[in-house]
Amino acid sequence: MREIQFREALREAMSEEMRRDKNVFVMGEEVAEYNGAYKVTQGMLDEFGPERMYDTPIAELGFAGLGVGAAMNGLRPIIEFMTFNFSLVAIDQIINSAAKIYSMSAGQYSCPIVFRGPTGNAGQLGAQHSSNFENWFANTPGLKVVVPSNPYDAKGLLKASIRDNDPVIFMESELMYGDKGEVPEGEYLLPIGVADVKKKGKDVTIVSFGKMMKVALEAAEELAKDNIDAEVIDLRTVRPIDYATIVESVKKTNRCVIVEEANPIASLATDLAFNIQKNAFDYLDAPVLRVNSMDIPLSYAPQYIEATIPNVKRTIDAVKKVCYK
Repeated sequence: MREIQFREALREAMSEEMRRDKNVFVMGEEVAEYNGAYKVTQGMLDEFGPERMYDTPIAELGFAGLGVGAAMNGLRPIIEFMTFNFSLVAIDQIINSAAKIYSMSAGQYSCPIVFRGPTGNAGQLGAQHSSNFENWFANTPGLKVVVPSNPYDAKGLLKASIRDNDPVIFMESELMYGDKGEVPEGEYLLPIGVADVKKKGKDVTIVSFGKMMKVALEAAEELAKDNIDAEVIDLRTVRPIDYATIVESVKKTNRCVIVEEANPIASLATDLAFNIQKNAFDYLDAPVLRVNSMDIPLSYAPQYIEATIPNVKRTIDAVKKVCYK
């Protein structure tokens, strides 16, 4: 199986869907002439032309709204935000229009639109380009929220998202675009709302998603040196969440640590911890622990970034707290 970059997997997904369905188009800042801010859409203007690859002004509210209207009229837009921090400018269109139109129209209108782009820490880009809003969007009925962790999942999940009749928030990371992974030739789709066990184990369950999966998997490797066999679950999607896979794992391991890049208050980890204790309380031999970012805006300085966001050491420390009495 070939290895390609995360950005190439995304590009393949969009290009394949645009060849398959003439109603799919891409819109966003620098997606066409500049080949994308992160070169995700490189070469797509040459193939699909300006009628389906739209460069926009720096006006997220405007082009997000245009996309919502297009989706309600039968097209399938892919709206790229240069960073999901900028999606706040378009929050009214996403939350009050895209997410609610199916319900408010009693099913007369669907909104098959994908809002995609990077989320969270991207290195030294400062606090205004480093926020995590997965939990914000996951708290909105009517939206689906997808956060892939590797090129294989990214392609299969993005193709499924483009074909979905509901609005999908598809969240990536600048720090992952150059990551390489095995991706098969040809078409495949991955179901939205199904978690994946990336590593089987028997002593503790580590749950994560997105680029924090690197932290979770590296921590599991280090823990194995201390004879702690960790099972690692990749949520893949955070709305809907596959609670069943997590609960079944916890029933086996009796312990759980959740690794999430977002700040701790009202985080997805909070909801996960509640549902684990609700559905697997009798199987737990230790409290469910969370590893989140510190409750502060992310600094520009690299040493402060390292101290703020979850890392391998903090994850290992949390696992050892639940594994050692």
